[in-house]
Amino acid sequence: MDPELEAFIPFLPKPDMNDPVAARRNFAERAAAIPAPDTTGLEVEDRTVTADPDVAVRIHRPHQARGAIVWLHGGGFVFGDLDTEHPWATRLAAGSGAVVISVDYRRSPEHPFPAAFDDAYAVLTWTAEHAADLGIDPERIAVGGHSAGAGLAAAVSLRARDEQGPPIRFQLLNQPGLDDRQETWSQRNFTDTPWHDRDTLTTVWRYYLGSRPATPYAAPARATDLSGLPPAYIATAEFDPVRDEGIEYALRLLRAGVPVELHQWPGTFHGSQAILSAEVSQRQIAELAAVLRRALAA
Repeated sequence: MDPELEAFIPFLPKPDMNDPVAARRNFAERAAAIPAPDTTGLEVEDRTVTADPDVAVRIHRPHQARGAIVWLHGGGFVFGDLDTEHPWATRLAAGSGAVVISVDYRRSPEHPFPAAFDDAYAVLTWTAEHAADLGIDPERIAVGGHSAGAGLAAAVSLRARDEQGPPIRFQLLNQPGLDDRQETWSQRNFTDTPWHDRDTLTTVWRYYLGSRPATPYAAPARATDLSGLPPAYIATAEFDPVRDEGIEYALRLLRAGVPVELHQWPGTFHGSQAILSAEVSQRQIAELAAVLRRALAA
């Protein structure tokens, strides 16, 4: 474990996933304690995407931005919202120069699959249709997210390919949750890792899937054909149950002819980039922004 991260482990709470409402509230309270981000140089605007039902978004717009990313927060499909994601979306917009459209998708268990997936796709479609209004190039739209949000971004990419939907320039997948089967080495062996362990993931997938069987749009690792998908950046954390499914997905994309950059961060755990004082966290956040900037460049 990275020593700067290890020092914080005794103080990290474990969410009680048996009470999703309480877990959601506790997560929001911790996020609210984070100092407000510097939004100098950004226009921040809340809007509503007309869909069925409507979806709230928060747009973080740097001056002279030409590209955009539909950004999907983490939280195991259970918690997270526009406010908890605001610091991260702000950093990504400021660092990349891209418009970051943060999505307040519906959460499980109250709204199981495909609710969040449909919300994410609706925002992608809206972004492409309103590119002129947003001041962006419709050919420079990416999708991305962290954890469950990264899994949603991968699923949205599959649907856009299958339905000849809006063209996606790039996938930015940070520590993606992609596979409900939990059969990889990291899933079987990381049973007591910080913040995020095997039991937590079992509950998360049960809430998300509800009574439905898993499909590739719910768990993208189940997709048999990964050809024709957008280029991807995939980041994984060493001590993370979802590590190996992210690495395997990257390899499968490569074998399908999709350009991929894979970065395995040693000494880290799931979500550890939230410990901002650690040098490795600063590098992770800076790299996400730099990768997106490069991907959306002319």
